[in-house]
Amino acid sequence: MNLNPSKWPSWLLMSAILLSLAAVISIIPIRYIVELRMIFSIAMGIALGVYISAEYFLQATVLHILIVTTTVCTSVFVVFTHLPSASSTKVLPWVFALLVALFPVMYLLEGQVRVKTILADSGVGDLGEEDSKLTALLAVEGARTSLLGLYVAIFMLIALEIKYELASLMREKFNEKGGGGIRHSQSGQSSDSGSSFPKMRFMQQRRASTVPAFTIKRMAAEGAWMPAVGNVATIMCFAICLILNVNLTGGSNRAIFLLAPILLLLNQDSDFVAGFGDKQRYFPVTIVISGYLILTSVYSIWEEIWQGNVGWGMQVGGPNWLFAVKNLALLILTFPSHILFNQFVWT
Repeated sequence: MNLNPSKWPSWLLMSAILLSLAAVISIIPIRYIVELRMIFSIAMGIALGVYISAEYFLQATVLHILIVTTTVCTSVFVVFTHLPSASSTKVLPWVFALLVALFPVMYLLEGQVRVKTILADSGVGDLGEEDSKLTALLAVEGARTSLLGLYVAIFMLIALEIKYELASLMREKFNEKGGGGIRHSQSGQSSDSGSSFPKMRFMQQRRASTVPAFTIKRMAAEGAWMPAVGNVATIMCFAICLILNVNLTGGSNRAIFLLAPILLLLNQDSDFVAGFGDKQRYFPVTIVISGYLILTSVYSIWEEIWQGNVGWGMQVGGPNWLFAVKNLALLILTFPSHILFNQFVWT
């Protein structure tokens, strides 16, 4: 095997993958030792941060520390959310807040550092002023797109981890509250099993319908930071995906049907989505699709009749005026369908 020294960042990625596999199959006993869990999460974050910095942000040297800090915070958050310690529940919300705060700082610094680096480069200095500005803008656009993609992956990972932990908690509560009673009824009523099966099935359905609300109430009483953090991560991930959709596809309408299901990761909490339950889990998807299609339609009409610096190209009886009136009327005719469908999904 040829070991190319110039490919050393790839070895960091391979090391991170091997560390993860070793932790999953318990070669590294992070499940039982808190200190080892902390060392593992920091090592994972440093390896991934250095790999990302060397592969995608090599020219932005100032941002390397911030990128490594971001990946370390992400690794610590995911590891200690999955395997919490005695004090992790108090620290993890602040770790997530640091992650969110680093995002605008890195986004703004990326543009400033990249422009200064490119303009100071001797190869670009020989070009004309317009060519230098264009090269700098293209480089900043590409680097910021990569940064947005990195944060999409981070927020998606956090939202998935929290959703998984909440689902596991609900399953445990259901087993504690419903499983024992069902097993007891099965052992105590074996003589009249024919009449007890419908009753048992009904009780299972009743317990299954009440467990999510019970779990969320209990979590809210104990300090429900996980549902709130999961909702913030989900909304941030969805919002950044919309920005990427505008930058990469020009705001394609078809993309919303692939991006809206991200909102299925929303959770009921006591602060942001208090009335949101398992029954309405598809409502955010449909309402966002309806709103996005309506807003993009209005923007398309506005873009068609706006003539740049000249102003509005509308004259009563003119083609632009007829275009605007016709399409706005057709758009308004779709409102009852949107309203009825979203009401149906909510109920």
